[in-house]
Amino acid sequence: MRIYRLHKTQQLPITIKKAWEFLCDPKNLKTITPDYMGFEILGGDDRKMYPGQIIKYIVTPVMGIPTQWVTEITHVKEEEYFVDEQRFGPYALWHHKHFIRPVKNGVEMEDIVDYKIPFGILGQMVHPIIVKPKLKEIFDYRTMKLEELFGTYKS
Repeated sequence: MRIYRLHKTQQLPITIKKAWEFLCDPKNLKTITPDYMGFEILGGDDRKMYPGQIIKYIVTPVMGIPTQWVTEITHVKEEEYFVDEQRFGPYALWHHKHFIRPVKNGVEMEDIVDYKIPFGILGQMVHPIIVKPKLKEIFDYRTMKLEELFGTYKS
């Protein structure tokens, strides 16, 4: 069983409060997801994030094939971190930790995603060709979009 990790950090010139307000609103997921992914929330976005919250959405990550994805917010510590875990969807495992912490002149956001690809050896073979580059592209888009929304960090 192979578990992969994506790790990304980004600094933004905003307060912890502003970063948290943006991150804890599930509706903002659409804003930071590339349009071509066809991201649409089906339910669970009617409240600010809380432990036990179930969020359902549709994404079209590869070859235009729509995929239903259900995540649960399992942990929340106000203005510090939250964790979302896939309950149903394209991965055999998806565990995504989001941390925010103050830095000089802003905040640092850190994403740590531990994930497993389904389909055994076949999944492992397509990981470096399709899955890993696609995840990098999605998180690079998030970086760009967050800088567009909040500005570029200067230490």
